[in-house]
Amino acid sequence: MDYEILGVGYASHRLPDPRIAQRLHAALAGTGAVLNVGAGTGSYEPAGRCVVALEPSWRMLQQRGAGAAPVVQGAAEELPFADGRFAVAMAVLTIHHWRDWRRGLAEMQRVAARQVLLTWDPAHAGFWLVDEYFPELRVYDRRIFPSIDVLCSELGGAEVHEVPIPHDCRDGFLGAYWRRPAAYLDPEVRRSISSFARIPDSRAGLLRLQQDLDNGAWHRRHGPLLACEALDLGYRLVVRR
Repeated sequence: MDYEILGVGYASHRLPDPRIAQRLHAALAGTGAVLNVGAGTGSYEPAGRCVVALEPSWRMLQQRGAGAAPVVQGAAEELPFADGRFAVAMAVLTIHHWRDWRRGLAEMQRVAARQVLLTWDPAHAGFWLVDEYFPELRVYDRRIFPSIDVLCSELGGAEVHEVPIPHDCRDGFLGAYWRRPAAYLDPEVRRSISSFARIPDSRAGLLRLQQDLDNGAWHRRHGPLLACEALDLGYRLVVRR
């Protein structure tokens, strides 16, 4: 994935959601130095901790705030750190972008005693946006995301926690707007969602979504969602202690 192009606007649309951050930071509690692998703009880096970020994309590096943790440009598969350098290595919605996720996990285990990953479970049932408008994403995502069972096996065992997505999620990843369907029609929103970069032509799906919103079909099918505060869309926190 070319984040030199895709990464434009991440600092505006991929803000840390406090409820997701709370879950992540609880998994980091009681540890020392933190390595954030595939750190992007640094959204979920815990404050008041010794944190080092690693990110390959220059576009992402440019969007890190002035108060962000020190960052090294590099790839997950070749972490430029000594064995056991950190207490914990974290990776937030990034493992599916790595060239070799198994090697990246091995590197995280080499440099840190604990691993904390936020990822997506390809065995999850689905999501209206994908099921009804962009089914090609299901095929692609289930190919690039490792299954939770395989992921845990590679880690030598891990805890798995469901991460419900709040209806007003501030972090604009693919599932964030499940109760705000019109948001997906915004090109700025889509530019901050890597999944849309994999679709050669999204116009047909977007046109169907626009029509269904205009004629009320979306609300007739999914109206009950508007009463939900949070939804399980398959996002999982995987923790190896």
